[in-house]
Amino acid sequence: MAKKASYADIGKGIVSGRFKSYIIDDSQYLMAFESFDKAKITGYGKFTDMAVNFREVIRCAVEDTPDDCIVYFLHHTETTETGKIKAKTIGKMLDNQLTLEGLFSIVLLCEATKDRHFFITKSDGTNTAKSPMDMFETEIDNDLKFVDTTIRAYWNLNNQKENQHGETA
Repeated sequence: MAKKASYADIGKGIVSGRFKSYIIDDSQYLMAFESFDKAKITGYGKFTDMAVNFREVIRCAVEDTPDDCIVYFLHHTETTETGKIKAKTIGKMLDNQLTLEGLFSIVLLCEATKDRHFFITKSDGTNTAKSPMDMFETEIDNDLKFVDTTIRAYWNLNNQKENQHGETA
């Protein structure tokens, strides 16, 4: 069983430049696990710490990685009381003071029907999906390799590095 990665582990990994793409799967669990770790701590300060820690890993991904490195944050969503779909967070600081999706150039929303899983690439007003004009159709297959290839072509980024097994990462 793999060790639960900390914010520091993730930051160290993505700034290493070893790969051109990184995926932080279920990134909202970074906040959820920290919330459980601090469950017995009283006061608002723990929520501030959690918000700052999550914001810092995003800052690291945006500012401290090479220009041709893409970090994908896979994150669960929630539906607000007003019916809008947004990134799931812990505490009100991220929700009220920082729109999480606003920190990203591209936000894809995964949808599923009986027959297929696909990404929504543009908001219909009920979600925070967004992508640059003409990068994607409004709906695309749920294929992260296609997404990565399309982003790299759109922004003229270098091809991915291959690891010693000939696999891209």
